[in-house]
Amino acid sequence: MFRPSGRLLFAALILLVGGNLRPSLASIGPLLDQIQRDTGLDDTGASLLTSLPVLLMGLCLLGSGHVQAVLGQRGGVAAGLAALAVAGLVRWQWPTVPALLASAVVGGMGIAVAQAVMPIIIRNRAGDRTATLMALYSTAIMAGAACASFAAPRIASAQGWTVATGIWALPALIGLAIWWLATDNRNEAAPEPPDGAALRGGRRWLLLSFFGLGTGAYTLVLAWLPPYYTGLGWSAEASGALLSALTLAEVAAGLGVSLIVGGSADRRAAILLAIGALVAGLLCLALAPLPLAWCAALLCGLGIGALFPLGLIVAMDHGRDAAEAGRIAGFVQGGGYGLAALLPLIAGVLRQHLSDLTPAWWLMVALCLVLALMAVRLRPGARLT
Repeated sequence: MFRPSGRLLFAALILLVGGNLRPSLASIGPLLDQIQRDTGLDDTGASLLTSLPVLLMGLCLLGSGHVQAVLGQRGGVAAGLAALAVAGLVRWQWPTVPALLASAVVGGMGIAVAQAVMPIIIRNRAGDRTATLMALYSTAIMAGAACASFAAPRIASAQGWTVATGIWALPALIGLAIWWLATDNRNEAAPEPPDGAALRGGRRWLLLSFFGLGTGAYTLVLAWLPPYYTGLGWSAEASGALLSALTLAEVAAGLGVSLIVGGSADRRAAILLAIGALVAGLLCLALAPLPLAWCAALLCGLGIGALFPLGLIVAMDHGRDAAEAGRIAGFVQGGGYGLAALLPLIAGVLRQHLSDLTPAWWLMVALCLVLALMAVRLRPGARLT
């Protein structure tokens, strides 16, 4: 698929695409109070700016084979980056509630289409390096979120929130141009036929639920951590910096996973350690949000940053070959993102009716205990039936 065959070019393209897949989401949280003030959007509606894209990501990933059949691998990534550029331009030019929701749909479809084919590309290209490059891809996604959450409130203070949420169209356009020039359609793997077994077997649903709840922690803090702290008196810049620090901790954890993932087939110790860090961070948010804000960000970031790639890697571990691993990953991510989309929505409803996000943190603590019980069952060598 790639004209130059070097591994460095392939890794650079993974970073380029992954880095464009979260700024449209991460730039919203630090500016949500300003957006709501200027547009009249309520908390439940505001939660849709995160929930809608995440839900669309899941739907497209469930149909990843069909996406690949229609667009191809090269075309799928290109279409995703183009949709992200369009969504950014819409936000830049039309600061209205309908335009914001439309941009969430278009941007969510862009993220979804690119994410539906990127794991296929990585799996077919990387071979036995798939787990390492998947961790690199996940890390690039989180790094893009860190940049956006830090920069958006600073851009907004100078140019307004429409520019701060829409300017991410520019790196998407640059990424689209580089991707198109560096790739071609030769040697693309044929689309994989749908796997009817993906809808059978209790273990598949266990893997889906595990990935979904772990990713739900990510979507929850991405959407609501900055508004939680602006509600406690912090500025948009400070709350954005807090989310950026959390995301940088996610990046560090993702890099750590990429370094250790090949050392043992049993992922459970790493998973339980990640859940423990996340629980500790959530307790800081619920019990002492002001004095322990940065500690909470560090702990939550380390936990989420490790859980995100581990949830995907442990699912792919269950495949007997690359093709089956890819089908399992598509199923787990598709349903998992749909589950993860519920957490920001529930938090938005809680905030609208209780004027407080603390119950959302306690809910996530309880879900982490469920995650730990699930993790104990994820022993190596277990089958999907």
